[in-house]
Amino acid sequence: QVQLVESGGGLVQAGGSLRLSCVASGRTSSSYAKGWFRQAPGKEREFVAAINWTGTVRYYADSVKGRFTISRDNAKNTVYLQMNSLKPEDTAVYYCAADPYGSNWLKYDYWGQGTQVTVSS
Repeated sequence: QVQLVESGGGLVQAGGSLRLSCVASGRTSSSYAKGWFRQAPGKEREFVAAINWTGTVRYYADSVKGRFTISRDNAKNTVYLQMNSLKPEDTAVYYCAADPYGSNWLKYDYWGQGTQVTVSS
C-alpha cells in the first residue's frame, strides 16, 4: 500500500505563488509515476501535471503550462508542485496521485486526501 499526504495549500492573492508537497510512504513508491489533479467546487476533477519516476518526463495541462512546475525528490519520496502567477480560477482542492506503472498519465492507483488552494482576486 502507498499513502500520500499533501501539504502547502492555503490562501494567496492573484499573482502569488505556492508550493505544494506530497510525501509518499511505501517501500517502492519512490519509483512510481506521480501526478497532481485538482477539483474546483461543482466541477469534475481535472489533470494538472504528471512526472515519471526518474523526473525526466513531465506533462502539464494547457491551463497551467508556463506557470506550474512539477518536480520530485526520490530520496525524500516527495513530489512538488510549484505554482506561480496564480489566478482565481486555480482555486481548488489539489490531489496528489501515484501509480506503479505510469503507462497512462490520467490513471492512478493511489490518491492523497487533498489540500485546499484558494486564490483571491
